[in-house]
Amino acid sequence: MLLTGATTSGCIRASAVDAVQDGFSVLVPREAVGDRAEGPHEANLFDTQAKYGDVITLEDATQYLKSG
Repeated sequence: MLLTGATTSGCIRASAVDAVQDGFSVLVPREAVGDRAEGPHEANLFDTQAKYGDVITLEDATQYLKSG
């Protein structure tokens, strides 16, 4: 599952947690998510990488979509 959007510390993190609990592999392109402040954004990307999925580059996400 490829997750993109706003509020890394809210919607993106919650979606990643829900996806993992439902058995999906999670990919989060770093350049395709954001938050109101850099600190929470980076902290939640760190947690996502550590616990819920892979934080990848936009280039890697594009290649993933092209390969499917």
